[in-house]
Amino acid sequence: MSDFREQALHYHSHPVPGKISVELTKPAETVQDLALAYSPGVAEPVREIAADPANAYKYTGKGNMVAVITNGTAILGLGNLGPLASKPVMEGKALLFKRFAGLDSIDIEVKHNTTEDFINTVANIADTFGGINLEDIKAPECFEIEKALIERCSIPVFHDDQHGTAIVTAAGMINALEVQGKEIEDAIIVCLGAGAAAVACMELLIKCGALREHIYMLDRKGVIHTRRDDLNEYKQLFANNTDKRTLQDVIADADVFVGVSGPNLLSPDDLKLMADRPVVFACSNPDPEISPVLAHGARDDLIMATGRSDYPNQVNNVLCFPFIFRGALDVRASKINDEMKIAAVDAIRSIAKEPVPAEVLKAAGVETLEFGAQYIIPKPMDPRLLPRIAKAVAQAAIDSGVAQIDMPENYME
Repeated sequence: MSDFREQALHYHSHPVPGKISVELTKPAETVQDLALAYSPGVAEPVREIAADPANAYKYTGKGNMVAVITNGTAILGLGNLGPLASKPVMEGKALLFKRFAGLDSIDIEVKHNTTEDFINTVANIADTFGGINLEDIKAPECFEIEKALIERCSIPVFHDDQHGTAIVTAAGMINALEVQGKEIEDAIIVCLGAGAAAVACMELLIKCGALREHIYMLDRKGVIHTRRDDLNEYKQLFANNTDKRTLQDVIADADVFVGVSGPNLLSPDDLKLMADRPVVFACSNPDPEISPVLAHGARDDLIMATGRSDYPNQVNNVLCFPFIFRGALDVRASKINDEMKIAAVDAIRSIAKEPVPAEVLKAAGVETLEFGAQYIIPKPMDPRLLPRIAKAVAQAAIDSGVAQIDMPENYME
């Protein structure tokens, strides 16, 4: 780990500090170039945009630009370390946008005194960008922030810790249940964790067919139930009318365990209580709620996913967020709605069921991958993700009425 720490620090500091930079898209070599790029030539697109704001997409980089914005209150698994400490993560997110979807991205770290200050800051600069990716903002403030910005902004606003996690989880979960011979509407689901990712995951699973009354959510105080008087409005959505109080109570005969909480909170004995052919998504990073070694030692009939790249079935947000924004921006969607999220779920699911290209096998360092217990989610380097997800999301935006332009001709072909 000491060696990896040094590698990580060297990676971020050499040959220049940071992971992103600005590049020019137009020539700037001659006096004529400069006259066109700035004064007096720049006055012409200024007049065009003043006459019609939509012309900003024609004459500027707005339509290919995503802002990655945070207040640093929930940085990875490190907690509230402040906005400046989050900058390496936000630059990393910008790197992923560029690498996987060709989207330009800039990181913005906001200091603020109140949630309203943060919302106002972001809303006031939103028109600069084609979309806003909110990142590493703690619950429950993240719910209020995203809701307010969606209402105030005319561009897509997407809190990836909520919805990116939910989309990949839903895609993998439905596939895993299919492999196990189960239907999502019949599944008893235990969710350990009640923060942003947990709430978003469960809400999207419900939109995909899960029954709310079949979901048991737990926070640090145990099962979230109707007789508790300490629940915020988001936890109240999952308050179950039950006498069950502990993880052991609710996990008995459960079909699904979703962990978005902390390391080593699910024991092998807990796992043995689950129903036949269980599905376990232990997504705490870097250490899952139960290690795959312990899990498979306790049960030989389970399907397991984690957030780690060194085990099969990695739940990785990079499987969706670059491509969702690509599709949304390319039809100038005003928001990313449920229809677009479900379209992304379906696209991710379908890719996992198809033959895997040789280049993906090589990148993954394996000889074969086939839909089943060890492969329910595509690999991040799969080149099919961009065209399939982006086009599905763009079409869903058009069909649901939030797109402002038609699908580009021959899009993603």
